[in-house]
Amino acid sequence: MTLEFTWVNNDKIEYGIKKFLASKGVSHRMYNDLKHDGSIMLNHHKTKFDAQVEPSDSLTVVFPDEQSDDEVAFSDQPINVVYEDNNWLVINKSAGLTSVPGPANREDTLVNRIKGYLRKNGSHDLKPHLITRLDRFTSGLVLVAKNRLANSLANQRVAKHQIEKYYYAIVEGKLSDEHSIIDQPIGRIGDNFRREVTPDGKNAITEYLVVSSLNDKTLAKIKLHTGRTHQIRVHMTALGHPLLGDQLYDGPLNEGIERQALHAYYLKFHDDLSDVDREFKLDLPADMKAIL
Repeated sequence: MTLEFTWVNNDKIEYGIKKFLASKGVSHRMYNDLKHDGSIMLNHHKTKFDAQVEPSDSLTVVFPDEQSDDEVAFSDQPINVVYEDNNWLVINKSAGLTSVPGPANREDTLVNRIKGYLRKNGSHDLKPHLITRLDRFTSGLVLVAKNRLANSLANQRVAKHQIEKYYYAIVEGKLSDEHSIIDQPIGRIGDNFRREVTPDGKNAITEYLVVSSLNDKTLAKIKLHTGRTHQIRVHMTALGHPLLGDQLYDGPLNEGIERQALHAYYLKFHDDLSDVDREFKLDLPADMKAIL
């Protein structure tokens, strides 16, 4: 499907086309791509890029296709699609699946599988954009923009912390507070892959609410207010309550779960392209239910 959008100038002033499109989330780079390979129509007639958009005018833009990146392979392995429309994919990522290609895996990550899915379904845009990412062994909801405009708008939401994400985590021991906000900077120590709470780290804020406590473990709902690498795992470890199954952060490995007990169960964002809120929620996965 060709990426085409129409907007009406509902303001009482006129705009240059570039400024009008910028107000709709079209970035400078997208505008240049549009001038180079796309097309525009003003009130259903072809126009030039130096035209003015008067009040009540409609402007239609047709963006060029996003071609496949030859460096990123197609994979025909399955994905679990929770929601899809012309602009978005919401996927329930399984634990063990890497989100993006890297040195250790370039052939079968979530991005590779989405590319294969898009090709199979006849998409013109073959460059999926992951808006939210999960660690390899974290399961749950991932938001994907299927085109460049959705990507631009979603990233503006991310920058303003306007995408809500909640997780279920099962941690070792009993948390002393039923509800708390952890505000501790996170950074890397030397070349260590593992992150730690450190005074010169980046700002990181995690909020948790206890759902239930057993003798030696706690199920908590966790909200991220920032998005640092391994943030939940680092903060809970710093509290003395690492996640069950989390080998990297010294979580107990004898609880019957073979990965960190972390699941992205809730996602909410405002879809600027349809002007509606979109909300998604998952149950606990089977392996986390089993250890409770």
